[in-house]
Amino acid sequence: MITLNDYLYSGDTVLKILHEYSEDLKKSAIENNNPVDLAHCNFLIQMTELLEHNDFLTSQSQRIKEFYKYMTQKYPFLAFTFKGRIKSLVRAEEKFNGYILEYIYDYFQQHGKYPTEAEIKSSLSCFRDLIAYRIVISLPQCHMQSGLTQEEQELKFLYELANILPQFLEERGFTAQLSGDDPNKADERLEGGNRAYYRDYVACPRPSGYRSLHITFYDNLARCYTELQLRTKDMDDLAEIGAANHFGYERQQEEIRSRRDIIPDHECRYFDEAFERFTKLQSLDLSSVNVNMFKAYGNQLINDGCGLFRGRQILPFEHLSRFQNDLID
Repeated sequence: MITLNDYLYSGDTVLKILHEYSEDLKKSAIENNNPVDLAHCNFLIQMTELLEHNDFLTSQSQRIKEFYKYMTQKYPFLAFTFKGRIKSLVRAEEKFNGYILEYIYDYFQQHGKYPTEAEIKSSLSCFRDLIAYRIVISLPQCHMQSGLTQEEQELKFLYELANILPQFLEERGFTAQLSGDDPNKADERLEGGNRAYYRDYVACPRPSGYRSLHITFYDNLARCYTELQLRTKDMDDLAEIGAANHFGYERQQEEIRSRRDIIPDHECRYFDEAFERFTKLQSLDLSSVNVNMFKAYGNQLINDGCGLFRGRQILPFEHLSRFQNDLID
């Protein structure tokens, strides 16, 4: 079976790896009549196009940057950062195969049988975060109002921004997408018309403690989906360097192993293949990988200049709060 791991030791660029992996996977899919692997190829081609033909990112970033400019004028007392990334090849491959595992497992638990090829293939149209932007805000102590905690004040601004963002970007060629979550679970500070668009992990944190507001847009000019995340600095710290980061990794490993126990080898071809690809990537020794513009001395000390493991960064902006006594309405 063809896996991404087979292409990570030749010294090639990420683009060449993507080309060769997708082409070989397509040939194998046709020879073995595997429609799920053909869907996998289309996913890889989408990634390739993002990296090869990314002129649209200039237009997209400039339009999103307008919200940054708006915030600098409306909220000069806030400190905040705007960051964007194209999902890394390794993470994208993990997520694609992990989703197959999750879908087949959930389907089996609900129906007592395995989904058809057509059902699995149809479920794989859900990936809309290959491009993602993150807005992280912080209210310096010198601008805090008495009687309220820092968290209370930052949440006020976070939800205020969340209510402004959809219309702001709609006016610039984006269309907000329905989240599919129950809008009744969202915080009441989200205005009624916006609740259907957000996945509110602030009001309903993940089991790891992860908190953030997520919203997906379709960029009508670039013709692609992009996700925006809004967080406070404390939420971002928890997700990046805190318990949510470590716990999420360990929990994912445990869940995959438990699903393998429920669905034995050779009962579902597509589960077997996704499981092998996923677990191979999870056990990857990055220090042995040889990809152009990538170097690691272990799985902690990594210099990723090509978006193989950590993603390709776009739109790095930061605004440092003014330190004079601004009035906060």
